[in-house]
Amino acid sequence: MPNQDNGRENRGPWSGKPTNARPEFDDLLRQGQERLQDYFPSGRPPAKTFLIAAALAVAALGIWSSYYTVPSDSVAIVQRFGKYNAEVSPGLHFKIPLGVDVATVVPVKRQLKQEFGFTTPGATDPYQSPTDGRRETEMVTGDLNAALVEWVVQYRISEPRKFLFEVREPSATLRYVSESVMREVVGDRTVDEVITVGRQEIENEALLKMQALATKYAMGISIDQVQLKNINPPQPVQASFNEVNQAQQEKERLINEARREYNKVIPLAEGEKDQRIREADGYRLKRTNEAEGDAARFTALLSEYRKAPEVTRRRIYIETLQDVLPGIRSKIIVDGSTRSILPLLNLDRQPGEKQ
Repeated sequence: MPNQDNGRENRGPWSGKPTNARPEFDDLLRQGQERLQDYFPSGRPPAKTFLIAAALAVAALGIWSSYYTVPSDSVAIVQRFGKYNAEVSPGLHFKIPLGVDVATVVPVKRQLKQEFGFTTPGATDPYQSPTDGRRETEMVTGDLNAALVEWVVQYRISEPRKFLFEVREPSATLRYVSESVMREVVGDRTVDEVITVGRQEIENEALLKMQALATKYAMGISIDQVQLKNINPPQPVQASFNEVNQAQQEKERLINEARREYNKVIPLAEGEKDQRIREADGYRLKRTNEAEGDAARFTALLSEYRKAPEVTRRRIYIETLQDVLPGIRSKIIVDGSTRSILPLLNLDRQPGEKQ
C-alpha cells in the first residue's frame, strides 16, 4: 500500500488521467523561441531581450497555473511537493504554481456506480463497466447449480484523503471486493432462492459485507446500495427455469385470489351472523316485555275481579264486544223476549216443519 507522501502521480478515479495536466515548460520555451525568431531574422536576439521574454513566459505560466476551480459537488486535495497539504472546499482557489502544489478534484457528493455483467452506454468512469462481464456473472450456487447474476453497486467517496492515498486503485479494488462478496453470498443459497424469492436477502447481506470490507481496507468509500438486476440460468436450462418461474407466479396468484375471496366472504358472514344475533336479541326482548305486560295486566284484572266479580265480568264482556263487533259486517241482535226477528221468520220452527 503506497504511502501518501511518496509523490506519485494522482489520477482521478473516473478518468484515469491526471486531473492537473499542464503543458511542459520546455514546450513553452521552444514556442517562445520560435516566435522570437520571427522578430529577429538573424536568429540570435540580444541576450537581454531573450531573458525578458523568458521571464515573461515563466510569469505567464505561473499566473496561469496558480488558480483552479473546485465544482460544487467536489473537494480538492492539495499536495505540496507530493505530500498531502490540505483539503479545500468548492470554489475558486489559488496555489503555488509551476508544479509545487498539485490539486486533485474528488467528487464527494456525486453518487458513483459500478455495473457487473452489463454496460450502460455513455459511461465516463472506466471502472463503471466490466472488462469481462461474462466471467463476472457466472456463479455457482449452494446446490451446485450455475446462475448468471448481474448487479449494480452504488457508492460515494466519503473520505477523499483515504481514497487517494491509502489504496493504489480504490475503484478497481471495489470491483474485486464486490465480485468476491457476491460469489460468497450466492454460494450460500440454492438456485431457486437466487432466482425467485431470495433477492432481497442477497442484496442486504452483500451490502453489509461490502461495507465491512471497505471500512477494513480504509478505501474511503461509502457503499449506499447493492441492487440485483437480471438473474438467469445458463442458456441450456433456461426454458426449464422459466417454467419453474411461471409455476411459482401461478402459485402466488392463486394464493392471492384465495386470500381475496376469504377477505370478501368471511367479513360478510361475520356481519350476517351479528345481524341475526341482534335480531334474535330484539325478538327475545319483545316477547319478554309482551309476556311481562300481559302478566301484569292479568294480575291487575284479577285483583279488580276479586273486588267486584259481576262488574268486572260485565266490563270484560263489553270490552270483548267492542273489539269483536267492529269486524263483523252483518249484525243480528236477539232479545230473549222477542220470538222472532221478523214477522215472517219463525225462529222456533223446527227443521222439517211447515210454516
